[in-house]
Amino acid sequence: MSELQTRISLENLTKLYYSISEVSKMFGLSNSTLRYWETEFTNLKPKKNRHGDRAYTKKDIQDIERIYFLVKQKGFTIEGAKNELKHKKQHTNKSVVDRLKRLRKEMIHLLDRLG
Repeated sequence: MSELQTRISLENLTKLYYSISEVSKMFGLSNSTLRYWETEFTNLKPKKNRHGDRAYTKKDIQDIERIYFLVKQKGFTIEGAKNELKHKKQHTNKSVVDRLKRLRKEMIHLLDRLG
């Protein structure tokens, strides 16, 4: 992902919204590829104005960066990338729950020692 990171630095994204042409240039993709990815990846939902023009946020660009990495750099199929993203989300959710459970246990232990 380092080649892409040299082209796209999220810290350098200063605007609230980017057009589809700006985002397609960032990644070297066609507009139609971005539109197709929107239909395939449910988390990729840029805002649209009443004329249907897309407005991508930093979060949208981060999501595209993950998809780009999996599909274009790692060689995943669209289905494979979907599964990978889903698996990572489930794994992240499980880690957060596990950390919260450990924290709760520690807090109960501290309360017992205080009381």
